[in-house]
Amino acid sequence: MSKSLIVGYGNPDRQDDGVAWHILKALGRQFGRIGPDESPDDITDLDLGELQGRDGVPDLLGELQLTPEIAETLAAYDKVCFVDAHTGAYPQDVNIAPLEARYQSSPFTHHLTPDTCLELARAAYGRAPEALVVSVRGYQFGFSHELSPQTAALAEEAAGRIAAWIKE
Repeated sequence: MSKSLIVGYGNPDRQDDGVAWHILKALGRQFGRIGPDESPDDITDLDLGELQGRDGVPDLLGELQLTPEIAETLAAYDKVCFVDAHTGAYPQDVNIAPLEARYQSSPFTHHLTPDTCLELARAAYGRAPEALVVSVRGYQFGFSHELSPQTAALAEEAAGRIAAWIKE
């Protein structure tokens, strides 16, 4: 089996923008990385576990945003799934797309795309893993750790689809 990593990013304090953190927790429970007795009340306080690279069990990494420093981590994996929220930019509520290592410019100086992170891994470390991005539709972006009911349902769907991809 291959070594896999799931990278969730977004702001867990801004309701549906933090959907990736909720998906990481669901996958952590599913793959035995998070105990069933751990409270999900404060989504960022739960320990997602050390990056261990065990076969068949994905590593989990939560970030507020993607940064160039992630390139070294990415190069150590065979498969990487990036998880984020979207605000209706895609027609699908759960949009899943393969990624390729290539530079993508951004209108924001503080924003890196998953494709660019993969390109940094390829350029600096000689390899980029197979990767995909899962974007989940967000509906409410207030100050809360709770997801809107619509996005909570989509998070469960996304977690199931990510788990299936990891097990392929």
